[in-house]
Amino acid sequence: MNELISMSATEAVAQLRKGELSPRELLDAAVERIEEVNPEVNAMPELCMERAYAQAKNLGSRPSGVHPENWLAGLPIAVKDYNDVGGVRTTFGSPIYKDAIAERSDATVLQLESNGAIPLGKSNVPEFAGANTFNPVYGATLNPWNLKMSAGGSSGGSAAALASGMVWLATGNDLGGSLRTPSSFNGTVGLRPGPGRVPRGPHRSAFDSLWVEGPMGRCVADVALMLDANAGFSREDPLSFPSDPGEFVRALAGSDAITRVAYSPDLGIVPIEPEVADLCRKGAEQFTSLGAEITDDIPDFSGAVEAFQTLRGVLFGNLMGPVLEKHRNQIAPEIVWNIEKGFNVTPEQVLDAERLRAQLYHRVVAF
Repeated sequence: MNELISMSATEAVAQLRKGELSPRELLDAAVERIEEVNPEVNAMPELCMERAYAQAKNLGSRPSGVHPENWLAGLPIAVKDYNDVGGVRTTFGSPIYKDAIAERSDATVLQLESNGAIPLGKSNVPEFAGANTFNPVYGATLNPWNLKMSAGGSSGGSAAALASGMVWLATGNDLGGSLRTPSSFNGTVGLRPGPGRVPRGPHRSAFDSLWVEGPMGRCVADVALMLDANAGFSREDPLSFPSDPGEFVRALAGSDAITRVAYSPDLGIVPIEPEVADLCRKGAEQFTSLGAEITDDIPDFSGAVEAFQTLRGVLFGNLMGPVLEKHRNQIAPEIVWNIEKGFNVTPEQVLDAERLRAQLYHRVVAF
């Protein structure tokens, strides 16, 4: 394996900024690695190499309007196939969009490109949404640690591409775990930011606060680096807001010691495999070596699942109702179920869900 692939994104960007590495060298290393492992893993089924090399050639020095702490300096990245990259297909994993070419990059990708990221290709996704990455357009993404296992979803392609060394950073998004679940399945890191932290493109419901865009990397420092390059305001996203340059990387250098950690295997609301619960418990207990106390105390999460399912149904009905009307026979039954759940939600259910969401927020604040 090319030694450049084994570098962290933080190390690679540091060398790019100093001119010790070129974007083309990293592109060459990434392409070589993709050709080596992607035929088995199928994490990045859609490449845009010609576009990436042209972008690298024309990158030049950091623009005057870009803060040096946010500058990725030509680092190749993977972009999840729910996001638009100008001139590249955005399929959403659906036959309906298998030939859809994006006219331009969406707000999420444009923010990264403006800060020196170079999209090398699209990472695989489930059809529209889901916790297992497979679809009728590109097929299944396999877990690089064990090709018989799932890579999770819906950012499974991004997580598998990172874990197998195809790229250094990747975009993801999250409605009910789509950044976090595949990261846990693949041994990578995904962060679900708060709504508005990372700007979203036109495919999202503009005022929805459930679906967020977020960074994915191989370690926490790399995720902080990417979030600095991805956060900020865009007119495309009315919930987005400005971000302080470099604030997330600087936060990692803070000296505040962790003194207390709350840990729960299931938050009191979801089932979990005993083996997974045991592994997570052992991981949480590592905080004791840092001098922290581990507590089982958690907020009351009762009602969270029911409220989420109601609000998710409303979101799906809003976003995909017109698509269902025209293409029902081309949409997976699970997605049809989610859309129709939104159609059948009553006003009383929406009111109850919003009350529960507000109560949950205040319980967590009090905790």
